[in-house]
Order: sequence, then C-alpha cells, then structure tokens
Amino acid sequence: MRIRTCLALAAAAATLAVGAVPASAAPAAVPVLTTGDAAGAAVAAGDILVASLAAGTKATFYSATTGATGVTCGVSPFTARALTNPDAPGTATASLTGMSFGSCTANVTGVTSVKSLTVGNLAYSLSLGGGQPVVLAAGAAGPIQASAVLNSWFGTLTCTYQLSGAFTGTSDNATHTLSFRNEHFVKSGGSGLCPGEGYFSATYGPLADSGRAGSPVVHVN
Repeated sequence: MRIRTCLALAAAAATLAVGAVPASAAPAAVPVLTTGDAAGAAVAAGDILVASLAAGTKATFYSATTGATGVTCGVSPFTARALTNPDAPGTATASLTGMSFGSCTANVTGVTSVKSLTVGNLAYSLSLGGGQPVVLAAGAAGPIQASAVLNSWFGTLTCTYQLSGAFTGTSDNATHTLSFRNEHFVKSGGSGLCPGEGYFSATYGPLADSGRAGSPVVHVN
C-alpha cells in the first residue's frame, strides 16, 4: 500500500513539473524591410530608398530577348519613398519617384549616338516581399514609359515605348540587389525607323535606406 502511495505521489509530482515548464514563446514579428540584415531595424514609412546599377553591370534596352542590339547605359540611379512596411510575410510598398539613365550608347545601324533615355509617367508603384517577386507597376500618371532620343544618319529620332503591365523582378539578400530581365515594351510613338518593341534588363543595388545614418543596406524578409 505504501509503495502504491509513493508511486502515485511521484507521478503527480512529475505531472506538476511538466506543467510548470513555460510554453515556447512565439517568434517575434519581423518587418518585411529591415536594415542591414533580417534582424535589423525596420525601414520606416517616409524613408528614402536608393540604388544605382550593381557594380560591373549595365542597363540594356534591346530589340529582342536573345539579341544585343539596342541601347546600353552605364548609369541608372533610382529613388523610392517607403510607404508601408508590414510584418513578414506581408508586402511592403514604396513609390518610385525618380529613375534616370546616363552614359548611354547604341549599336543600332544608322544611330551615331544617344542623346537621352528617359522614363515618363512617374511615380511608379514598387512592391517587395510577401513571398512574391519584386513588382514595379504603373502609378496614377499612366503606364510605365520610356523615350529614347537618338542622333542618326537621318537626323534626330525619337522613339517612345510603353509597358502594358508591370515589371516583375527578383530580390537577392546576398547582394541586396533588385533585378529585372527582358521587361517587354511596345512602341507607342515616334519615328517609323524605331524598332517596334524593346526589352529592358538591369540589376540595381545595393538597395540602401538613405533615411538612416550611414545609409544601411535593405534586407527583404
């Protein structure tokens, strides 16, 4: 009888001991955009995000996905203002307010130089995270638009192109870059000598938060 009582007391003590172990705490919420790494400070609404072309790369606007004929630019900075930054796996949003191109050349027969390459209808909508590709979409001003002014054997040519949908790119936290490949534009105006379509590719980075001291890189969770 005494043995049974001792066993019962031991079992009860073991049950109480197990029950006393605190439950594992839920993982802390992490914003979609953080600075430095996944555990860094959250990017705040209103912060200005900046990036230029990744080192050793160029922005290209070619006439075909498999070709290398068109316009190549060695400079292309962009600026975006952070709008929302929910906890992952949500989707962070920003307004891309500035994007320009410089040091551009062309290898198109009859074109002697590139006078300018500009984008129109800014600002654009930029979305990151949420397990989705990076999306750059048209804003309230109209579709994403690109215009090239070219000096040629036949005088100055203006070629205007529009994107019917949105850019869908990728982010890379190892290099803190955003990449776009063969984004398809269709000619919307300009000289009859301009190609009927164009394909834009570029890699931007490192993406940085210029609203914080030292402009730390941005991590996409």
